[in-house]
Amino acid sequence: MEPGNSTRVSEFLLQGFSEDPELQPLIFGLFLSMYLVTVLGNLLIILATISDSHLHTPMYFFLSNLSFVDICFTSTTIPSMLVNIQTQRKTITYTSCITQMCFFFIFVELDNFLLAVMAYDRFLAICHPLIT
Repeated sequence: MEPGNSTRVSEFLLQGFSEDPELQPLIFGLFLSMYLVTVLGNLLIILATISDSHLHTPMYFFLSNLSFVDICFTSTTIPSMLVNIQTQRKTITYTSCITQMCFFFIFVELDNFLLAVMAYDRFLAICHPLIT
């Protein structure tokens, strides 16, 4: 018998959306398509903002940064979920869970900060316009 602490948690059990193996490809396809639409839509916003010189204003600067943060935000959880669905793996290590949660919360707070800055920018543009 091995002495020591045997109550240490090293993995978490993931509860899936469905245990039915016939639904797994449908769920995988649904989440993959939503992820791709999100990433491609945000990339389109970033590329449009960069390529058109008329869009080099503070509002579009913040919008392109928000799109970048949204790409990072969705890329912290969805790819690992897709891998877990495809490989039928039902666990996640403690370290992976903590890392994923830290990045998730960082990007959520960055998203909220950018939304607040964008709201303040619109407030200034409406209530205190520059007179030229």
